[in-house]
Amino acid sequence: MRLGFIGAGNMAQAIIGGVLASGLLKKEDIIASAATEATIERVRERFGIRVTLDNRETAQADIIVLAVKPIYCAQVMEEISGDIRPDQILISIAAGKSIEWLEDGFGKDKKIVRTMPNTPALVGEGMTAVCPNGNITEEDLQTVCDILRSFGQAEMVPERIMDAVIAVSGSSPAYVFLFIEAMADAAVAEGMPREQAYRFAAQSVLGSAKMVLDTKKHPGELKDMVCSPAGTTIEAVRVLEETGFRGSVMKSMKACADRSKNM
Repeated sequence: MRLGFIGAGNMAQAIIGGVLASGLLKKEDIIASAATEATIERVRERFGIRVTLDNRETAQADIIVLAVKPIYCAQVMEEISGDIRPDQILISIAAGKSIEWLEDGFGKDKKIVRTMPNTPALVGEGMTAVCPNGNITEEDLQTVCDILRSFGQAEMVPERIMDAVIAVSGSSPAYVFLFIEAMADAAVAEGMPREQAYRFAAQSVLGSAKMVLDTKKHPGELKDMVCSPAGTTIEAVRVLEETGFRGSVMKSMKACADRSKNM
């Protein structure tokens, strides 16, 4: 199986790194194309895969990941659509580009899977939503999911909630990084060395997320377990509520989803 990436930015590199780290494919099985020599050289040096400036060369792969930014999708589609065969599988990671839009450009007879991964793929902890079109067989879907699960979790979703997926997982690592940075800044203000503050904050987020996934308990219940009466934690929670923490998160995610709908 040959896997091709048209576009070799951060998300594509996260997927490539995850696929190689998992051992699912060898570097000889992967090719990536990008618009600049500088980008493909970075990718070559980092992963040792084949690289090219020619998107049409990459479009000869068995499975093609369309990994360019949404604003460039139409341009790339026009460039490679004549090279795409009905037996190939197209995987799109472009936010805001529907299956119908992709079929209009590549053809109704093409095998298309719309997905939304996230950058934790680079450390084997990605979360990917998967939505295939009607031409994808069960065998095709298994192959695609094997690739996506090589760097984390993947779940089938109806396309109507893909904008919510973008808000809650596709873009959310940025929110979490911001939260970790803010907590570390506060710890530094209290006298903790910065590198240590990052470790404490990041490990606390990691452990808290694992508790939600492993215990299956409601996040509110887990929060209550930490909040002793008249204690330090409930005082911090009170200030977060007072300053609109949850409301800010929800408004931000709504803005993210709305942007996706209008791309």
